[in-house]
Amino acid sequence: MHASTVVRAATVAVALAFGTAADAKTLRWSSQGDILTMDPHAQNEGLNNTVSDHIYEPLVTRGKDLKIEACLATQWKAISPTTMQFKLRPNVKFHDGSPFTADDVVFSVERALAPTSNFSPYMQGITGAKKVDDMTVEISTKGPNPVLLPQLTEVRMMSRAWANKHNVQRPQDFKNKEETFAARNANGTGPFVLKSREADVKTVLVLNSNWWGKLEGNVNEIVYQPIKQDGTRLAALLSGEVDFVLDPPPQDIPRLKKDAKIKVVEGNENRTIFLGLDQWRDELLYSTVKGKNPFKDKRVREAFQLAIDLNALKTQVMRGLSNPTAVMFAPQVAGYDKALDTVVKPDRARAKKLMAEAGYPKGFEITLDCPNNRYINDEKLCQAIAAMLAQIDVKVRLNAMPRATYFPKIQKFDTSLYMLGWGVPTFDSLYALQSLLHTVGQGGDGNFNLGKYSNAKVDATIDALKTETDLKKRAALTREALSIHKADVGHIPLHHQVIPWAMRSGVSVVHRADNRLSVKWVKIN
Repeated sequence: MHASTVVRAATVAVALAFGTAADAKTLRWSSQGDILTMDPHAQNEGLNNTVSDHIYEPLVTRGKDLKIEACLATQWKAISPTTMQFKLRPNVKFHDGSPFTADDVVFSVERALAPTSNFSPYMQGITGAKKVDDMTVEISTKGPNPVLLPQLTEVRMMSRAWANKHNVQRPQDFKNKEETFAARNANGTGPFVLKSREADVKTVLVLNSNWWGKLEGNVNEIVYQPIKQDGTRLAALLSGEVDFVLDPPPQDIPRLKKDAKIKVVEGNENRTIFLGLDQWRDELLYSTVKGKNPFKDKRVREAFQLAIDLNALKTQVMRGLSNPTAVMFAPQVAGYDKALDTVVKPDRARAKKLMAEAGYPKGFEITLDCPNNRYINDEKLCQAIAAMLAQIDVKVRLNAMPRATYFPKIQKFDTSLYMLGWGVPTFDSLYALQSLLHTVGQGGDGNFNLGKYSNAKVDATIDALKTETDLKKRAALTREALSIHKADVGHIPLHHQVIPWAMRSGVSVVHRADNRLSVKWVKIN
């Protein structure tokens, strides 16, 4: 049975904000997995953030070209090295009709800083917010923060009064499967209102006629339907049951491009897929090796890396829709250094030699945790990696599961070997380095370092990066952290995703490197 939620607000008016009724369209779209939660601060995940962007809004946002522009704040200025002042947009209302004020900003910042928030990487260096007057707020930081504005594009504003009314003052504890009112209901300031939600079946948003902004598209209703099976999802597009598919299977792209009824738009995504390895336990949770942890030995980590043929993954699994990599973030990110991105060539003979030297001449068994409805061909990638590792006598038990089960599991460090993808919404290296490479600590430090890789020199460079404002020095610090991590084989990078979107020929969208569909720009003929 699916939990069904219908959102009703007595004071909200939902109607067309443009043209005639004949102009307005419903966009029916799909991808392989469902939205995880409606709470805007509970789970930092791509699809979740995509949907949240339509309901909740930040102080500043990104435009079609991904440049930062005004949203709920119209002006901002630094009034000291550690304080930024924001002037708020007047006459903005939440979906329940209540006014948006500085009180809501202060509350939302505090909420995003709470221990149950999964948005700590975006709160890096932020100590709090202070109300100056109803339309002015100041956000304070521990030290100079060169990426404060990029961070704030992901901090969405919630009504303090609504949160108090429904006892959701802190974010849902997603990894421990807490259920809250905010996980099933929503009340933002954005262009669309949550009308109904049936988990794993359908989520419906309708146009907010009181939105302060102006839509460039003609969509007045959004219907999202998760369809797990690739073939079924594609059939829904071809039959006209859905208008847009976020993640068409790579193997079907050539066929779709030849279909006059279908349009395919593709480009490089700002997301890197990689393997993480438990490097902290004295004995792995899911391995036949008893009494010690083979991944604490760099030779074993390197052997795993040498066993995996990234170009074979690109051609055979991804059908060309990937860019093999040796680093942890994509070229669109500030701090990327092409010189470091030299892909490791497979060498199974050396891999076997390293395994033998480490004391595992006959290999061992290990469980690989993998999502099966999150990234492009994710389960197929894990299957191919398992086959490659078998060639160095490592027997992989593949444990594939839906994202709703997968993320709570690995976020509790309940894994020995896992596959993860990491996008960088800030488009700055700090977000990736702090989340993935820094030793697990307070705030955003090691927020998704689920294998607990740890190197004091890497930590020191990342900590310096947090407050360094000089671009050349930032690049040097990033290069140093990546170089050390690469030499350590702290993770095993696989590739940067290439993202194709498929849609009916009459649908026009803005394709961006963050893989977020923004319906306010969608036009349907």
